Amino acid sequence: MSDWIEIGHINDIPRQGARVVNTPQGDIGIFRTAEDELFALRDSCPHKGGSLSQGIVHGRRVTCPLHNWHIELTTGEAVAPDQGCAAVYPIRIDGGRISISLPLQINQAV
Repeated sequence: MSDWIEIGHINDIPRQGARVVNTPQGDIGIFRTAEDELFALRDSCPHKGGSLSQGIVHGRRVTCPLHNWHIELTTGEAVAPDQGCAAVYPIRIDGGRISISLPLQINQAV
């Protein structure tokens, strides 16, 4: 189960840049490539927690500003020989408006 939330317009994010969206599940970086592809990842490097949205977008990767780890925007995986993964979120564009899908948090009685 998920919940789609609108977060802005594609023109709000520069090519080869990123923006941060604050959500109840934590900060999510929205990345735009030079080819206008959009990706959404948890804004935390799996290595030391660096803010990926402050990194450099190149191709379909972002480089963490702390220790130069390269993270695949499509999967959230660190590029070998590094290991680790940043959570990836579904993203869609409709008429230039960007939405991301967040997993619904279900409250369960204990």
